[in-house]
Amino acid sequence: MEGSVAGVFDGQYVWHPAADDHQLARACIDVKAGRYYSAQAALQETHGDFELRAHRSLVLASEAADSDLAERWLDEEPGPDAALLWARVAMLRALRSADEGDSHTGTLLTIARAACERAARLFPQDPTPWVARLALARVQRPRDRAPKGLLTSPPGPWQLLARVLGLDPWNREAHHRFLAYFFTRHGGTASARWDVAAFLSSRAPEDSALRLLPLVVLVEEYDPNSLLAYQIWRQPQWVSTATGGYENWFPRLTGYRFAPVLDLSYLAHALYLGRCEPQAREVLLAMGPYASRMPWSRFGPPEEQLTRARRSCGLPVPATG
Repeated sequence: MEGSVAGVFDGQYVWHPAADDHQLARACIDVKAGRYYSAQAALQETHGDFELRAHRSLVLASEAADSDLAERWLDEEPGPDAALLWARVAMLRALRSADEGDSHTGTLLTIARAACERAARLFPQDPTPWVARLALARVQRPRDRAPKGLLTSPPGPWQLLARVLGLDPWNREAHHRFLAYFFTRHGGTASARWDVAAFLSSRAPEDSALRLLPLVVLVEEYDPNSLLAYQIWRQPQWVSTATGGYENWFPRLTGYRFAPVLDLSYLAHALYLGRCEPQAREVLLAMGPYASRMPWSRFGPPEEQLTRARRSCGLPVPATG
């Protein structure tokens, strides 16, 4: 895939999660200014595209979480889109409170759960409120019995995952939220997260970005104190995972309504460290100027790490002061 899907790199990275979704970017500006009508329009047109709905609602919520905009919209013009933004905002506030060890976490979790239930009632076909509930699971720690097919049978929020997948079998965010439940910083174990990543990715179609889930765990496991840490990406199984994503999923980019910058970043990073630089170059080209802090931030300052990869692949990099 020659050329750029997301746009031409013009010398500076764009870190905003709206990336090349220009309608979303404009809505974010309005949300910051205390106006919700652009957010309303941005969410209204996602009723038939749940991947776009998940993406836009999460980005908008990240802009609205420190204001009363979501509450005001829900009060003034209640409906499924207002309810979803409120559920997403409540989710983010509860997760932030939990990460900070705040004493109000329990109350915020109760509010978030009620907000998710309200959004699900108003739009029963939408998996996104259930995805938000799944995000809260890393704090609430449900321990449902695992289905057959996993080596370690790790307990976790399997019922919530099943609820989402019943509505949207390959929901990207749901798979990533579920995997995050098993990260060490959330109380999980290495054996469980490897097992879950292998199970979920092997179920996904060959041309799905979910095939990249083991690369997420590989980044999560990175130990900067290990002298051989970088060499693991050169092992045949990880080179195969990365090149499989390049050959099977990467050609599907033209079908996306927004650049999936985070998945592209994990793929480019794995190809680069796996010494598949021609393929890494193509993925970085397709990202244009858009960038995400993960996975680069696990290895150092993200801009510095991304610049190193781009330079290694013969691509232009930002000018230094």
